[in-house]
Amino acid sequence: MDITPEIVKKVAENARLKLKEEEIKKFAQEMKDILSNFEKLNEVDTKDVPPSFHPVPIKNTSRPDEKGECLTTQEALSLSPHTSGNYFKGPKIL
Repeated sequence: MDITPEIVKKVAENARLKLKEEEIKKFAQEMKDILSNFEKLNEVDTKDVPPSFHPVPIKNTSRPDEKGECLTTQEALSLSPHTSGNYFKGPKIL
């Protein structure tokens, strides 16, 4: 694909960028280089490579829930400087 100055101007306009003429020429060449690198990927033989959705295997790191010791309501409330009855008290929002 040939990258013209008009294409660079359109991309810059979509990105809300104002480019000078020398920047347009520079980015046109850089975009050509990037696209040529992607064209090289089309040459890679992937016939025997299964598709993958992640570059590395993902494993579940969660653990099963286990019943354990926890604070009573009164113990938890005693750790807060602001309480009201059996509730934690926070600052007013409105």
